[in-house]
Amino acid sequence: LLAGLAHGFYQGVQENFLAEIVGISKFERGIVEFFRELPGLLLIFILATMYRFSEAKILKIGIAITLAGALGIFLVGTGKVVVVICMVIYSLGEHIIMPVKNTISMHIAKSGKSGASLGMTSAIDHAGRIVGFLGVTGLFLLFPKLGISPASVKSYKIIFLIATLLLATALIVVLRMKDGEVVVERRSRLYFSRKFAKYYGLEVFYGARKQIFLTFAPYVLILQYGASTSLVALLLAICALSGIIFAPLIGRLIDFFGYKIIMVSDTIILMVVCFFYGFSHRLFSFNVAFVIVCVNYVLDSIISLGSLASSVYVKDIASSSEEITATLTTGISVNHLISVLIALLGGYLWQVAGIEVLFSLSGILGLINTIFAATIKVEKRALSE
Repeated sequence: LLAGLAHGFYQGVQENFLAEIVGISKFERGIVEFFRELPGLLLIFILATMYRFSEAKILKIGIAITLAGALGIFLVGTGKVVVVICMVIYSLGEHIIMPVKNTISMHIAKSGKSGASLGMTSAIDHAGRIVGFLGVTGLFLLFPKLGISPASVKSYKIIFLIATLLLATALIVVLRMKDGEVVVERRSRLYFSRKFAKYYGLEVFYGARKQIFLTFAPYVLILQYGASTSLVALLLAICALSGIIFAPLIGRLIDFFGYKIIMVSDTIILMVVCFFYGFSHRLFSFNVAFVIVCVNYVLDSIISLGSLASSVYVKDIASSSEEITATLTTGISVNHLISVLIALLGGYLWQVAGIEVLFSLSGILGLINTIFAATIKVEKRALSE
């Protein structure tokens, strides 16, 4: 909850900070994302150095690194290089936390309730984020009354200080967790298995589609429509609220219908989202297009919750808790292999061909992802659960 709250403050100002304070262009945003996603690509090698550690200890290390990144952004200036370095450190901590958080959640779940457990964990995380996002919106509306310009460096530094203090508190809390509370067998340094080949393939297509929205959707709002920091943070809060509402529901749907149906069905909404995000400014007036794009931004966040299904898919075909974590870690790296390339390509496509081509590509990748998911054979034991 505390980590989610801290991330809410951090993410709530990240895009406007890059665009308005650091001066990152739409093409440079792709370059920034390339470096920010490198920890995800290298995650399998990073966690290989921790293969003797329990999941609880890795969680502590991840939060500590995230704290270092947030503290760095608060302390350093606004130079592009130093800001990106601190963002990479923050991202490293986030990516270390990702696989072990899901493993711990599924480890404590009852039989057949892995999806519900993941959904509840996601909802708690979103609860923290929504408070953080609303905090950013409120503070940026309050700053002018306090004599602080919302466009000043000081306003952003205040937010980064709050995020740093919250992460410090989160670290204190997890340090009290015993390393043996969640124990797994020794983790493989590198883990590739033929039975997870389709999972790796899904991560490639999902990573490519996700990266386009994650990197460029907020920047479209800021550069194309002039969205303010308070508005972007408010939209993120709505996305987080949607997560609280829909994450447990999607988790139960995964348990009831099975992961395959969820993987396949979300593409219908995705295609609509991509179309309107890329072409609204061509079809409607500025104000109408702005509203439509904002709505689609929220819809995409809901669609992203369907990725919980892939974790349940891994659990159903894995042989042990160790294998789950190792596979999810490998999956994140596979995901980021394409993500770092798409980040660079996306910025170039936007600059040369426009957002229409960029988001059409996202829709096509989502369609390929669905076709690939349709080839999955559901394990009998998954059906019996």
